[in-house]
Amino acid sequence: MGGEGAMAAANASLKNNRGQMSKRKDRKALEGSYAHIELKDFPKATEAQLHAIKEKINKENRQARVKHIIMFVIMALALVLFLRFVVF
Repeated sequence: MGGEGAMAAANASLKNNRGQMSKRKDRKALEGSYAHIELKDFPKATEAQLHAIKEKINKENRQARVKHIIMFVIMALALVLFLRFVVF
């Protein structure tokens, strides 16, 4: 019957994962506490700064959109020319 190889691979994977569990427990990488951590205080952004950031992002998005449209037009023209001269 088919599927024996897949089941053998699954069993081998489970066995290997079980073998790795003991190594992870020994390292105790997941232990720890955030009790003594000080959080940074970042300054609040003003309305003018937020507006400038928004304008900058909008400008970058507009430029990216124009580049994508130009690339699409170039690729479409190349495809049309290819089909026109090679296929017909």
